[in-house]
Amino acid sequence: MIFGWRRALRFFVRGFALLGVATFLYMTVTFVQVWRASTEDAAQPAEAIVVLGAAQYNGRPSPVFKARLDHAAELYEAGMAPVIVVTGGRQDEDVTTEAAVAARYLEGVGVPSGALRLEVQGSNSWESLAAARRILADEGLHDVLLVSDPYHSYRIAAIADEVGLDAHVSPAETGSSLGSLVRETAAVSVGRIISYRRLMRAEDVVGRVREQSAGQLG
Repeated sequence: MIFGWRRALRFFVRGFALLGVATFLYMTVTFVQVWRASTEDAAQPAEAIVVLGAAQYNGRPSPVFKARLDHAAELYEAGMAPVIVVTGGRQDEDVTTEAAVAARYLEGVGVPSGALRLEVQGSNSWESLAAARRILADEGLHDVLLVSDPYHSYRIAAIADEVGLDAHVSPAETGSSLGSLVRETAAVSVGRIISYRRLMRAEDVVGRVREQSAGQLG
């Protein structure tokens, strides 16, 4: 009986160790993929440019959002695509949407309003890209250039594939910290197992719980 328990314990320890090694290797490979994607610019002619939304302050794009919009304008001016889709809904405390702010900014730097399409409902990358696909599908478009931060490149390309877009990523020059790469590695590692749609829903739920907890503590 004692030998049986010892054998079972050794089996458990070995299995746990193998699982740990496999997880470490999986996370390491994923980190390299995320990092490599963050260093690449796959800009090429497409049917549309899709800009992922970011924070805005009383109608002004945040520095990160501005960098994305400036890069999208540069791609448009270079003739990479005739259409720009700006994405992003409204936070509870906002009076306007990220997409509306983006459209005004792009018009201010010379992009004609006729070239702009607004996606104003998305609260995360999956929702925004899925909605952008529907907007573009109505015009028979599906080949896109995605614009976001470098560390985000691998995940948004995967999400675009998941929602049915033929996408290439041309990131803005906002840089990628080690922390952002590590967080993105964790998100990608989970997302491609459970699907990015489920991952985004889980992140939204966690975010709401944190907000409610903060409100109760306040």
